[in-house]
Amino acid sequence: MRSPSVLLLLVSLHLFGTACGEDGSATAKSRRIAVVPKGTTHEFWKSIHAGALEAGRELGVEIVWKGPLREDDRAEQIKVVENLTTKGVDALVVAPLDDTALIAPLQEADAAGIPVVVIDSDVNWEGRVSFVATDNYRGGVLAAEELGRLLAGKGRVLMMRYMEGSASTTKREAGFLDTIARFAGIEVVSSSQYGGATSETAYRTAENLLINDTDLDGIFCPNESTSFGMLRALQDAGRAGSVQYVGFDASPKLIEALEKGEIHGLVLQNPKRMGGLGVRTAVRYLDGKAVEPRIDTGVALATPANRHEPAIRELLSPDLTVLDE
Repeated sequence: MRSPSVLLLLVSLHLFGTACGEDGSATAKSRRIAVVPKGTTHEFWKSIHAGALEAGRELGVEIVWKGPLREDDRAEQIKVVENLTTKGVDALVVAPLDDTALIAPLQEADAAGIPVVVIDSDVNWEGRVSFVATDNYRGGVLAAEELGRLLAGKGRVLMMRYMEGSASTTKREAGFLDTIARFAGIEVVSSSQYGGATSETAYRTAENLLINDTDLDGIFCPNESTSFGMLRALQDAGRAGSVQYVGFDASPKLIEALEKGEIHGLVLQNPKRMGGLGVRTAVRYLDGKAVEPRIDTGVALATPANRHEPAIRELLSPDLTVLDE
């Protein structure tokens, strides 16, 4: 029979071996990576979540998923980041709602020894470890090029913006306006109206825009909620399909509209890859390895003609089964 002191020694060795690798360093399994999205309702964020979970599972890290419900709740996102900093996590992967409002809480996390990887939408702070996101300006360029092609270079178009302070959509809007200006025969009749953070607010803005202009030829919207809000307004006005329309991001309703010819193009990001690379970049940094300061996750254009191609189909309908496990 072993003495109590021997048993205690064996238990201690077991616990040490569980928490540490062969070289005595902490293993990845003990790490907690917090992923903080802009919101938690849109399909885009569900894909981010799925990508983060799959990467966490592969790397053996725990994923803490926490964010505001609405994409305009800056105060709640700040509170989430502050609480995670206080409780302590190994790294933060954050999609900032605002390019300036999140600076202070991210700086506090960094000061507490928690590295920050920014995804989706950038922030005006050089302290982030890396920025993992779509080339959003390029996304706006693709939308303008497609709309210009659909209109044969002439017509009256409008762009409904998303929300002030959102760096990602601001870049998309700039890319669109810079590129559509190259078409001498296209007039941008409105580009100053904001749809807001939800599809409902976007719907109301879109209704007013369509009422004020019954002779539109083309429309661009820069994210999922504005794209869906505009789609509903066009459908209710009986104009879906008759106006050339390019949106951004994918959801079941937007995909259905693409198939029916009510939407003529969808600029697609790769949110699942973005979520996964955000987590992988954080873990790589924690492992003391070099990380790229800017990681482009890709952008593509889905049309009625190419929607069945495997690469496009995967972006339109990513596998999210990990969320149900």
